[in-house]
Amino acid sequence: MEDEITKNGGGERKWRKRNHSNKQTKADIADTLRKSWYRLRLSVRHPSRVPTWDAVVLTAASPEQAQLYEWQLNRAKRLGRIAESTVTLAVPDPHGHRIGSGAATLNAIHQLALHYQRIAANNGDDSAVQRADGSLDSASPERVPWANPMGKVFLPLPYLAADDPDGPVPLLFDHILAISSCARQAFKNKGGLFIMTGDVLPCFDASNMFLPEDASCIITVPITLDIASNHGVVVASKTANLDAISSVSLVENLLQKPSKEELVESQALLDDGRTLLDTGIIAVRGKAWVELVNLACSGQSLILQLLDSKKEMSLYEDLVAAWVPTKHEWLRKRPLGEELVNKLGKQQMFSYCAHELLFLHYGTSSEVLDHLSGADSGLVGRRHLCSIPATTTSDIAASAIILSSEIAPGVSVGEDTLIYDSSISGGIQIGSLSVVVGINIPGGVQDQVRFMLPDRHCIWEVPLSGCNDRVIVYCGLHDNPKTSMSKDGTFCGRPWKKVLRDLHIQETDLWSSTSDSEKCLWNAKIFPILPYFEMLQLASWLMGLCDQKNQSLLILWRNSPRMSLEALHRSIDFQKMCLGSNTHQADLAAGIARACISYGLLGRNLFQLCEEILQIEKSGAEICKDFLAMCPSLQVQNSNIIPKSRAYQVKADLLRACRDEMLANDLESKVWAAVADETASAVRYGFKENLLDASHGIPALIHQGNNLDIGAEEQNLLRSVKVELPVRVDFVGGWSDTPPWSLERAGCVLNMAICLEGSLPIGTTIKTTRTAGVLISDDASNELFVQDPTSIVPPFDSDDPFRLVKCALLVTGVIHDKNFQSMGLDIKTWANVPRGSGLGTSSILAAAVVKGLLQIIEGDDEEDNVARLVLVLEQLMGTGGGWQDQIGGLYPGIKFTTSFPGIPLRLQVIPLSASPELMLQLHRRLLVVFTGQVRLARKVLQNVVTRYLRRDNLLVSSIKRLAELAKIGREALMNGDIDELGDIMMEAWRLHQELDPFCSNESVDRFFEFAEPYCCGYKLVGAGGGGFALLLAKDVDRADELRHLLSQTSDFDVKVYDWNIFSEF
Repeated sequence: MEDEITKNGGGERKWRKRNHSNKQTKADIADTLRKSWYRLRLSVRHPSRVPTWDAVVLTAASPEQAQLYEWQLNRAKRLGRIAESTVTLAVPDPHGHRIGSGAATLNAIHQLALHYQRIAANNGDDSAVQRADGSLDSASPERVPWANPMGKVFLPLPYLAADDPDGPVPLLFDHILAISSCARQAFKNKGGLFIMTGDVLPCFDASNMFLPEDASCIITVPITLDIASNHGVVVASKTANLDAISSVSLVENLLQKPSKEELVESQALLDDGRTLLDTGIIAVRGKAWVELVNLACSGQSLILQLLDSKKEMSLYEDLVAAWVPTKHEWLRKRPLGEELVNKLGKQQMFSYCAHELLFLHYGTSSEVLDHLSGADSGLVGRRHLCSIPATTTSDIAASAIILSSEIAPGVSVGEDTLIYDSSISGGIQIGSLSVVVGINIPGGVQDQVRFMLPDRHCIWEVPLSGCNDRVIVYCGLHDNPKTSMSKDGTFCGRPWKKVLRDLHIQETDLWSSTSDSEKCLWNAKIFPILPYFEMLQLASWLMGLCDQKNQSLLILWRNSPRMSLEALHRSIDFQKMCLGSNTHQADLAAGIARACISYGLLGRNLFQLCEEILQIEKSGAEICKDFLAMCPSLQVQNSNIIPKSRAYQVKADLLRACRDEMLANDLESKVWAAVADETASAVRYGFKENLLDASHGIPALIHQGNNLDIGAEEQNLLRSVKVELPVRVDFVGGWSDTPPWSLERAGCVLNMAICLEGSLPIGTTIKTTRTAGVLISDDASNELFVQDPTSIVPPFDSDDPFRLVKCALLVTGVIHDKNFQSMGLDIKTWANVPRGSGLGTSSILAAAVVKGLLQIIEGDDEEDNVARLVLVLEQLMGTGGGWQDQIGGLYPGIKFTTSFPGIPLRLQVIPLSASPELMLQLHRRLLVVFTGQVRLARKVLQNVVTRYLRRDNLLVSSIKRLAELAKIGREALMNGDIDELGDIMMEAWRLHQELDPFCSNESVDRFFEFAEPYCCGYKLVGAGGGGFALLLAKDVDRADELRHLLSQTSDFDVKVYDWNIFSEF
């Protein structure tokens, strides 16, 4: 064992013990998937920052399957899995005849080129060559998991589903898109092709891949020989590595399902006794990509030859062999092999060995259940967008996975069973380790037939094209449809011979006597098309659960129209199936939303649920209107529990769902007014009622302690104060301090007060004058005189340069103090930092002014009181914001601050007494750099607050994690571990981008990319968007080197500031 530091999502790092087997742990899978999903969401929401695929292409076996795939691609776009700018195509094999995965890939590339020609004729085929194309190659229909008629790539895979409980159930396709989004980075904005197979989830950080130029590259992983014997194996050169990159080697040979003897003979064994597994992932770049496109666009005659000869060209056996010289002799004897060698054989194929890749194969239903109930089961969301009865009215195992389904009372579900997209009526029993997909058992069936699905069985239901009939299909979990009766093939777990003998079925009832095909489940005409309860009755009979000698059932079955799996896959009405699934899931979302409004406290993401409800074209909007009508009574019943800001946001979201954008926009102002109102109430009870109304005066809580004696000597009336404060840099925890989060949940922030260029950069001087009125001036030569201070009332214009001071006069109560009826104030402010710095300048300047005003009137100028008043001030200004900025400037040094929701809001500031050695190391290794990019937190703040008020679960979990990281950061500093602080900064930066992708931009991204080799952590300070950055170097030497490089480079308009920790006032 050895210590190793690994890097994952957005720069997250974590220490772990690693052994030499390179196996991923469960935590690694979670981190890899979360990092991949983070990058996918970022690329879709901000593709100019994080490039996404120009095209995503699915190959399909038939036009009907392609229609289904188009629906799934449109779904992925609607849900934000694929960017709007990305071209999506589902390309069927010509005329519905199988041509093999290799020829299907060539056909897909040709169709993509034709698509680009149609939308940009002047670009010709080169437009396709210059684009990066993500192609997901799906398998033939007869190999789909039994219980998923939509195809294995679209099977439900609820990994991380609990992260977004109000969102749709993740599919294997969605996870593949997430992994592939990281791979896009490896193409370096150059054209190419990336192929992934539709029945494998390769869990690895694809952004770390190195893809050779002008070549193809197959992704491999070391695997044991027992697994390799069922898959493809790559023989990589042990000497011909690409430069110094040991993970990239020239491919010397390709083997298919090799025996151990073949592996030894081909020298395919690694030093540790394993071999390289072909993961099904292929990347093609440069000249190899150009030649592949040219072949695809000029080789339609080749595909016609395949159709005429009824042969197929495999991607993983034939096409890739063209790039491996040792396979050329074999390939020339294959269909179109000569053409492949001549057109593609000049380029090479490399192997990129992804040592930490976890190969999750989903070829059969049993494999799906193995993964969902195995070592990775902790990642699985077991209840997702479903309606289930109380535990006292049903028997549903805790380990059962219920997804997008409605379960009635009286149902029993066994352990580790998967139920998806189904409605199960009362009285139905479903065994353990079973799969149920698309089943819609109507109520009342239990009165006609008692149905039970045994353990280890699959059942699904599909509509048939050209009629209104549906068929129920079932089999054993481990049945292989291609294993013939003569080779001990099974149906529902029993040998065919036993099934026929027990049920008195003749072979001729199932298979044609004139066919030469093997007699197996695939072509057995066994599934009857009858009224629903009769199909269930016969299902029980065929599975051996009722009187097998019942002649009436045999006669009913024999006289019924029946289908085989082979015929079924040609007869599915995919459009009807998709529409039914849409309607079913929208109905479930409507039920959840109605319950949330009727019985709950608006804790669900109604905005997201309404998006699903609106998929019902005819009635979706009407359902949302019904919800909108329920809002007034909801607010009346729960006015003391549900914050007004949340209630207003729900109403605005429902208005948008009802397509009333104008009223929704009008309501937004009420949302923000409510947040300000709730903040003021939490800071000081009773303050908000009088804050905005000058006629009421200021309550005693604000005015208390003002001891200025107007009858004193004149010289004593003239007072002057000066307040200077440091700026703050935040390590982690920001956003957990911001209302309304901090009014409802605990917040934690780790930040530090610093001086810049040897001085305190923010300050104010406030003097009393003999002349009534208020004179305000700043360091930008702006000046304003207010003759009557009581005329200062909100709201203030966003471009008013004096609104900060005006709000300070309001929240401190100064303008209503009777002592200032005959005297005035002269207020000067300054901030010697660049505009849009992100250093908390506005809040800290507000703190300085508030503190100075309170000192003038001899009020309570303690730091905690000032901090709370600034929180109200920012809401009054309309800028929003939390408490961490003013805490950062008011308290010296490094501190860990926690807020506790309630009335009043409580703050606990804990100074960190770090060792002098650590403080010195931090000072020498931390660079404080102005990026030259002016930031504006307002837009970012609006986006984040709106998402929180909607109860966006991804946002909520991200802020929770930021608060948790602040606690971890505190421990790291107390333990003297600066490197861990860097890890925390990196994860915090990733989470900030998850909250809002516009917290960074292309210039900042390039700057961080430049600095990354020297740093163990970096982030923008504050809300991001520009301003200052923190760069924590790996050591002192690299800090000095980076500081020197930044001072010399002209690539970035940045400035490295001298700084020091401000330790005391």
